[in-house]
Amino acid sequence: MRNSVTPDRDECIEQAYFFRMCRERIADNIPAQEILARADEELLATTKLPMAVQFLSAELRHTGLLASGFARLPHYFTPFQTFVVAQAELDGRKFSMPAAFLVLEREAAYKANQPTPPGLFVFHFETIARNRLGYDDGLKASGGDPFFDGYWSDYIDLVKRQVGTFDFSDLVYVRSQLYVIDQRRSRPNYEPPVPPLFAEKEGKIAKASRGRDPLFLFAALQRQLGYPEVPKPRPRDDISTQLEMLKVKFRDMDARLRIAESELRGTFDPMKFGKPEMFRDIKDGE
Repeated sequence: MRNSVTPDRDECIEQAYFFRMCRERIADNIPAQEILARADEELLATTKLPMAVQFLSAELRHTGLLASGFARLPHYFTPFQTFVVAQAELDGRKFSMPAAFLVLEREAAYKANQPTPPGLFVFHFETIARNRLGYDDGLKASGGDPFFDGYWSDYIDLVKRQVGTFDFSDLVYVRSQLYVIDQRRSRPNYEPPVPPLFAEKEGKIAKASRGRDPLFLFAALQRQLGYPEVPKPRPRDDISTQLEMLKVKFRDMDARLRIAESELRGTFDPMKFGKPEMFRDIKDGE
């Protein structure tokens, strides 16, 4: 069994800054190639991240994909980081690149400040669940993080096989210290076949959350134990989406008004106006 590796704090701090920088500049419509071409100059030179960013920049120019660059630096970027970026680059996926960078930013920030294996694993699991990224590939990537020792990797593989069959709360409770305490009430000599991975407090929260939506479990762990908070997907009816919908409606109303005015003046020319936005997909004659 391998021992868990404590992430280098300086590297994690710089990674969190780098991911935030990428997220904010993408939101300002700056091309990813331009962001990466200059990002290494802003990063702490005593860390390995500037060299990693230079490699990502070259890989992006060569393949057009960021995930391939992450994958080719497995000694620096974790499998879960690569997985998150790859999911954002999939066609048709609602999981955007800014959302991916926000996940990576929060993960790096958590690793920079006394992370624990339970906290990191639950963060990974909730990220996969909330964004529907796929448990098989997502948990396989999570288990490959060097921060997890062999016991944790085996447990994550077990969760991958059992999720959907058992409640996540049960999967946490049975590997907690509380489960051992409960068993010893009726069997004083009980010894668990595998060591507990969650403390008694996590076990209590998981036991109280059995049969409920796992999102309640995640929220309770964040409130009570300071687990890292997973970014929540932006709802479809957020303000920016509503504004875009209103813009489309105003364009259609303006087009209809101009058509009506032209008809009243007897100068209506259908070729001049084209189809209103809402009828773009309707073929002529239908």
